[in-house]
Amino acid sequence: MNKLVEILGIDLPIIQGGMGNISNAALTASVSNAGGLGTIGAGTMRPEEVEEIIIQTKAMTGRPFAVNVALSVSPHTKEILTLIIKHRVPVVSLSAGNPSPYIPKLKEHGVKIISVVASPKQAIKAEKAGADIIVAEGYEAAGINSSLETTTMTLIPQVADAVSIPIAAAGGIGNGSGLAAAMALGASGVQMGTRLIATKEAPFHPLYKNAILEADDQGTVIVGRTVGRVRRVLRTPYANHLIHKENEGITLEEFNELTTEDHHIKGAVEGELEKGFINGGQIVSVISSIPSVNELFKQMMVDAKKQLQRAGSLL
Repeated sequence: MNKLVEILGIDLPIIQGGMGNISNAALTASVSNAGGLGTIGAGTMRPEEVEEIIIQTKAMTGRPFAVNVALSVSPHTKEILTLIIKHRVPVVSLSAGNPSPYIPKLKEHGVKIISVVASPKQAIKAEKAGADIIVAEGYEAAGINSSLETTTMTLIPQVADAVSIPIAAAGGIGNGSGLAAAMALGASGVQMGTRLIATKEAPFHPLYKNAILEADDQGTVIVGRTVGRVRRVLRTPYANHLIHKENEGITLEEFNELTTEDHHIKGAVEGELEKGFINGGQIVSVISSIPSVNELFKQMMVDAKKQLQRAGSLL
């Protein structure tokens, strides 16, 4: 039995990554209804905005889903965690900060804890604090990344050796081969974000989806490294603007102002690629279709089994 699947009460070992302020009930519910764990990313949203998406999601699925809280990003962490308890959300994903102070109260109310980490050291601390599942995220992932810049392929076996609780691999995963590879490295499942943008149910701008389909192996770029704020985005006019500003010299405060969630919405939801950025992981180079979430997951499971059988035959 897959312990990750058992703990989360889901059918397939696939978790949706948090998507910040572009999170929505439609995609979250679709992931859960397809057998995975849908996730609402709280981002910098006000508590009432998060609550509305929780209510909408519960109306669209009776399956488990999660809320992701980026601890160092959200200005409303305590309020949102209170909402998670109030609405009996079964799973919380804690990232971008120390989860330890928040875990005991959540566990008192039966909430399962996913802790997103970027190193074995962080994973060990999270397990000791009471996390049920670790998501180990590599440098290939979209959005805000760890400054450690460890790749998924090297991170997963290290974390798998360091902790006894189930782990999911994140960063550079979007198909059955990636799922198989993650499991071969010691993970019990995967977390995906970029691949789910290019699905029928994802209510994002067509220009965002097309940018993913058209991207090659150089289709993403890191911005923010000069100010210690590593973020992977798709190459767009706005990304080029950010790179130009960095080359000229920019402060952390100026960079943060240029990469607010308002700019994220401009690009991802409104399609204004000269005024806003769109997150994208390195997996964009192998995405060439826009299936339904259910179709995607079914194909992933078939392909993962084939890849693992093939690998076994080679040994």
